[in-house]
Amino acid sequence: MDLTTMLQWLLEDGLPNTLLLTVVTLIVGFIIGFPVALLRAYGNLPLRILATYYERIIRSIPPLVLILIFYFSLPKIGISFPPFEAASFALGIHSSAYQSQIFRGAIESIPRGQMLAARSIGMSKIKAIRYVILPQALRLAIPSWSNEVAVVTKQTSFAFTVGVVELMRVAENIRIVSLQPLPAFLLCAMIYFVTILALTRGLGYIGNKLKIPGLGGGA
Repeated sequence: MDLTTMLQWLLEDGLPNTLLLTVVTLIVGFIIGFPVALLRAYGNLPLRILATYYERIIRSIPPLVLILIFYFSLPKIGISFPPFEAASFALGIHSSAYQSQIFRGAIESIPRGQMLAARSIGMSKIKAIRYVILPQALRLAIPSWSNEVAVVTKQTSFAFTVGVVELMRVAENIRIVSLQPLPAFLLCAMIYFVTILALTRGLGYIGNKLKIPGLGGGA
């Protein structure tokens, strides 16, 4: 098998699923992680404690272990997921703990005076958070969030352990068929490098465009 054929297999059969898995993972992580960040920043004491322990527990579990739990262990109690869903949900939950830290840090970096100013003109706390704090916090979070995008993209390689056909699975198939492990995995590594570079550069550009004067937010 020549290098052109290997590259074609990786780009056509592996990269689309890797990108899809990355997107789904980030969405799941955001849906869970953003509310957790709000609880850490604005919740009452019991909710802050609950959110804190959620972060600590999830961050202490390796993403591969979570994938194996979702795919192999949950069916034992009657909860089954196909391989792609098991991997994306597991990676999404893992990402949510890190995304919650990213967004909490961005929220807490907004000067306290802005909340006081919003309340002084008659805004409720919820409206002040929604219209004053969060629009700025989301922009400030972009540089750190771009790092999470890079991490999640690499972690999608764990999905091959449960049969998801992504870059690593295709590279392994090429190794088996061609008996050429070095070019198969070097091409796989090159595609990861280019993909992550493009994603982080793109988010860096967006972050710089949305940079808030005096608060940062560029990458």
